[in-house]
Amino acid sequence: MEDGQPSPARVRHGGPAPLLLQTVHEHRPGLGGISVLKTRGTVDASNARLFSEALAEHVAHAGQAGEHPLLDLSEAYLACADAVRSLDRATGALARTGRALSVVQPRPHVREALTSAGLPGIRVHATLASALDALTSREPARERVCEPVYEPARPEPGGLG
Repeated sequence: MEDGQPSPARVRHGGPAPLLLQTVHEHRPGLGGISVLKTRGTVDASNARLFSEALAEHVAHAGQAGEHPLLDLSEAYLACADAVRSLDRATGALARTGRALSVVQPRPHVREALTSAGLPGIRVHATLASALDALTSREPARERVCEPVYEPARPEPGGLG
């Protein structure tokens, strides 16, 4: 079919994929409760505020329930800067207390955007298993809420800077 139109399989009617959010609660031996917010679809300027509010509510609810909050971005697209800022807004309270939200399996372009943004309130993990391992290894330090998420570089004694 050579009429200059894309094939029907390549056309997405109605624009970007709708944003779908689902929370899954699990209990893991040695770790306790986890709460995973599974995100599917596109976060863009039209729904970034909704996403930010839902994520902030997810983090707050997990904290009240004594669960570890996680964000699964394996099926999500961040379509604009508003989408990245929505993550920063939702995780700001965590960052201010020296904690971070584990973000699981972001697609390569999402991981790149998050890495470039350098958001202090998130930690990116390639898999759910690696996120859970990191949570398990941090478990004893859980009570120390003022522990920094990252250490700024310090100049060497007697060096420049």
